[in-house]
Amino acid sequence: MGRKTLAILIWLLFCSVPAVAVETAPRISDREIVESLSQLKEGQKSLDKRIDDLRMEMNARFEGIEKRFESRFEGIDKRFDDLRAEMNARFDSITWILGLFISISTIILGFVVRMQWQMNHQQARLEKALEAQETSLETQKDELAFIKGLVEKLLPPKGVL
Repeated sequence: MGRKTLAILIWLLFCSVPAVAVETAPRISDREIVESLSQLKEGQKSLDKRIDDLRMEMNARFEGIEKRFESRFEGIDKRFDDLRAEMNARFDSITWILGLFISISTIILGFVVRMQWQMNHQQARLEKALEAQETSLETQKDELAFIKGLVEKLLPPKGVL
């Protein structure tokens, strides 16, 4: 076979392909078209109704879920409020105990300072009293020495008697 024959066969092959692909459609009447459209419209309406029903059902479910969340959050809020009240009560008792401790410590410190002041004051009075006694004893010692000196002068010398 020659090149010309091959070219003609290829050309016939490409030319015949579109003719084979065309198919004849059966004839549809206007009535069948109207009935099909009405069935499609009814199907669309039933689909819309189902979608609306599903939407309402989903909304109801979401409302139920929302109510459950709200009740759980209310429970959690109540627990937080209870914990907050408990913490406030504990801080109040700690504040009260701390105030009592500070008050007792201040009273004890006051007593200790007063006792220290009294002891210092008493020690100062005792020191003054001791100084007064020492001066009194020195005065008495001087007086005794003077009297002893007078007695010795008044006594006759040894050997005279």
